[in-house]
Amino acid sequence: MAEKNSIINLSDVTLTLESGAGPVNILKGISFQIEKGESVGIVGPSGSGKSSLMSLMTGLEQPTTGSVTLDGLAFEKASEDDLARHRLSRVGIVMQAFHLIPTMTALENVAVPLELAGINDAFDRAARELEAVGLAHRMDHYPAQLSGGEQQRVALARALAPEPAILFGDEPTGNLDGKTGHAIIDLIFDLSEQRGSTLVLVTHDPALADRCDRVISMSDGRIVDDTGNTQSVTGEGATFGKVGGK
Repeated sequence: MAEKNSIINLSDVTLTLESGAGPVNILKGISFQIEKGESVGIVGPSGSGKSSLMSLMTGLEQPTTGSVTLDGLAFEKASEDDLARHRLSRVGIVMQAFHLIPTMTALENVAVPLELAGINDAFDRAARELEAVGLAHRMDHYPAQLSGGEQQRVALARALAPEPAILFGDEPTGNLDGKTGHAIIDLIFDLSEQRGSTLVLVTHDPALADRCDRVISMSDGRIVDDTGNTQSVTGEGATFGKVGGK
């Protein structure tokens, strides 16, 4: 049973995908909870399952077995429309690729998804979010006119504009140089803390993960360590989490 303060709850989750060579077990018996306002880094080598795990937590992928609950919505009981609405209103996602529409300005890239979600003050809200990420002077510029760091700031503003309860990042600095990447990460942590958002970062960078309250380490589709967790980790191949925060 999920704790009252948990916002993400996974119970004995597996993910098996079909391939030409037969079924491939991607995730193997994953169970954990993430509390409201917590920051969690998910680390592991390529192929360990960390991006697949994020896809499950955001509802982009459904588990083969087990259950996922995100901010009160049990995914196995939800329709695709329910999942899409929940993701649009409660989840923000920042990816390694910026995924900006090249024919839209920075302001339009943030505002149009809000309009599609039925938010009346979409352009006003988009302008506020772009100002919050330091792009008040670049709102009318197109992606090709922006640096990589500026494009990621637009993507971050787009993710935060619906005022999500949870912000996910999948290698959000992967396409940026070190200095620019550090600035983006500072911004992600600062804005998440200001808004009381739960933050989940998938990263290959241990130094970035160590900035989180808690670090979940994965290998071969299993959790092998959960540092900072106040509860024991369950699932095959898991070790026990250390008590207390970092």
